Amino acid sequence: MENLEQLRIKLKTIEKWEKNQKGLFFWEKIGRLPFVLLDKLTPKYIQEKIHILLDEIAVYIDNGGKYLVNKEKTVHKVKKELSLQEDINLDDIKYFSIDSMEKTAEAFIKNHAKNAQIQGATTGFGGIFTLAVDIPLIFGITLKTIQEVAVAYGYDPSNKEERIFMIKCMQFTSSDIVGKKAILNELTNAREEEGFAQLQGWREVFASYRDNFGWKKLFQMIPVAGMIFGAYMNKTAIKDVGEVANMLYQKRRVLERIEQYTGKEE
Repeated sequence: MENLEQLRIKLKTIEKWEKNQKGLFFWEKIGRLPFVLLDKLTPKYIQEKIHILLDEIAVYIDNGGKYLVNKEKTVHKVKKELSLQEDINLDDIKYFSIDSMEKTAEAFIKNHAKNAQIQGATTGFGGIFTLAVDIPLIFGITLKTIQEVAVAYGYDPSNKEERIFMIKCMQFTSSDIVGKKAILNELTNAREEEGFAQLQGWREVFASYRDNFGWKKLFQMIPVAGMIFGAYMNKTAIKDVGEVANMLYQKRRVLERIEQYTGKEE
C-alpha cells in the first residue's frame, strides 16, 4: 500500500476536486427551472413512472431490492480488470493500492456510461413512446455504477449504511454548492461517528432528482432527434454520478489509511 506522504498527496487532490465543485452540472442547472412548467409538459404516465421509482428507492435503501448488485460477480470483475491470477474476495480488495482501486472504478464507470449511451440512443429513437422504458433503466444503471465503484474500493453494497452513502453520492451530484458543502460535512461527521446510520429527508433529495431527471427526459421526447439527446444525456448522467462516487469513496479509503498510519505512530 501507499506510504503516508503518498496518501496525503491523494487527499489533497480529492480536496481540490471538492473545491472545484462550485456549481451545478449543466443538466442540473436546467433542472432548476420552474417545476410548474415541467409539470405541464411531462405526460402523466411518465410522472407516475418516476414516482414509482421513488418508492423503489425506499426499498433499495431498506434491503437492496432488485437493484442490489451481485457482490461475488462484481468482485470477479475486479479480478478480471486487474488481471489477477488468484481468487480474491471483498476483504482482499481493501488492501489493494488506491491506484488499483481507482483504475477499477474508472473502468466500471466507463463501461456503464457506454451502456447508458447505447440505451439512451435506442430508447430515444422512439421519442415519448419509449421514454417510459428508459427511465427505470437509467435509474438502475446509476445505482449499479455506484455499487460497483463501492466494491472497487472494498466496500460492501449489501450493508445498509453503504446504500445510504450511495444515495448521498446521488444527492451530491444534483446539489448546489451549499448542498455539496453540507453533504461533505455530514459525511465527515458520519465517519467520525463510526458509520452512516441514517438518511434524513431522502424523499426531498429525490424530489430534486426527479425534477432534474424530468428536464433531461423532456429533450428525449422528440422522435429520432431524441436518439441524440438520449445518448448524450444518459452517458453524461452516469459519468457525473460515477465521478462523484469515485472521489467520495476514494476519500473514505484514503482517510482510513491515513488514520491507520497516524495511529501506529502514536
